[in-house]
Amino acid sequence: MDVGVDVGTTVTKAVVFDDEGRQVAEASRPTRLVRPGPGRFEHDTDEIVASVNEVLRELASSGAARPGVLAITAQGDGLWLVDADGRPVRPAISWLDARSSPILERWTSEGIAEDVFRRSGNRMFPGASGPLLAAVLAEEPDVLGRAQTAAYCKDVVMQRLTGVRATDVSDASAPFLDPRTGHYDADALAACGLGDWQHLLAPVEVGPVGELRDARTGLALGTRVSSGPYDLPAAATGAGVTEVGDALLTVGTTLACQVVTQELPVDGEPAGLFLGTWTPGTWLRAMPAMVGTAALDRVLALVGLGTDQLAALLAESPAGARGVTVLPYLSEAGERAPFVDTRARGSFDGIDLSTTQADLVRATCEGIAYAARHCLEAAGWSGRVTVCGGGARSTEWTQILADVLNSPLHTTEASQVAARGAVIGARRAVDPDSTGSEWIAETRQLDPDPARAAFYDEGYAHYLRRIELARPRWADPAPR
Repeated sequence: MDVGVDVGTTVTKAVVFDDEGRQVAEASRPTRLVRPGPGRFEHDTDEIVASVNEVLRELASSGAARPGVLAITAQGDGLWLVDADGRPVRPAISWLDARSSPILERWTSEGIAEDVFRRSGNRMFPGASGPLLAAVLAEEPDVLGRAQTAAYCKDVVMQRLTGVRATDVSDASAPFLDPRTGHYDADALAACGLGDWQHLLAPVEVGPVGELRDARTGLALGTRVSSGPYDLPAAATGAGVTEVGDALLTVGTTLACQVVTQELPVDGEPAGLFLGTWTPGTWLRAMPAMVGTAALDRVLALVGLGTDQLAALLAESPAGARGVTVLPYLSEAGERAPFVDTRARGSFDGIDLSTTQADLVRATCEGIAYAARHCLEAAGWSGRVTVCGGGARSTEWTQILADVLNSPLHTTEASQVAARGAVIGARRAVDPDSTGSEWIAETRQLDPDPARAAFYDEGYAHYLRRIELARPRWADPAPR
């Protein structure tokens, strides 16, 4: 048996797989996302580590978990400042956080953000570790003096479980890793005024491995533990997205769009991320948009309905939502892919007295689908599309995605592909020949409807025009 742990933004999950890659048990715990102020989102680091111990202990006490390997994946980005023992020197700052927006706007206007993109292939956004590190330096300079590591979520868990201080190439990619050399770019750090803090960045390994030394998990001490990749590339591995041009669309809290590439073009519009993988010479061109199920959940809450009513709502409103359209940029941090604009905000158009709740919900689902196409095209998508995530559990919404993309979608049958991908990586780190094709999550195909695809092609063109018209308005927001 092998165990994969996935520490998400609002829930921690542990999944047990047998030697054939079948999921045989699962445990989960909700986690808190704290809002200490407008646009600020934080985690209690000790609570996150405790949630990992709890799900592992639950599986161990049931007899389900006697792992050959324990694999850790988690949310990416954010800033998890810890001391030499992996204990927090301040609350962890989530990737959702917007406190660094003024800094990033200055870096953008001065050309610093573009310079870092040209060096690393990663366009920073407010919730990335670089701008957040600068924000903490400006607001709480004494905190950095007490920190040993500016870590990522999975790396904190790894250090607390094993004592290993390291990160893998996927998390290290954003934003200061030079993808050509595999080392941190000192010039990029200096351009951001962070040259004196390079020592806080953890050593980079392809796949860090250690031995479990925390008895609170209930697992045998000495169990091999692997850290990474983080959840986006881990999900790509678990879904079997490995061929150049193929894409993984994760419809989760964010809309995570990734395309496999073996090229590193950094001469276009600065946007998205190039994430290192554990396969030399291969990267994931990622466009992790801030829109996703969080936007849909918010619209459902505004109209007083729940996700259990989504299927009926989508059936009630026709394609095009009776002329209602949505720009679904509801994050307080703005948007980060396929363009970066910290002031991006959502809008509904085409509403009249006949507009229904169903129209508003369907227009939101269509707007998110257009955002997915925008991101995938910007990432260089040219092949097969696999879709996963909580939103993909809705057949009706997945059909909208297939129609908007005008492409067959392959939906994964397995529910926890990031945990699966982490275990695949861990097994390969320990024994390169230990996993085969049977470990890849099975998929089923959903085909687009030609008539709706033609209709949505016009809708997508309208969506792109609306973005260009909205951007000047975002730069001149209404008083609050």
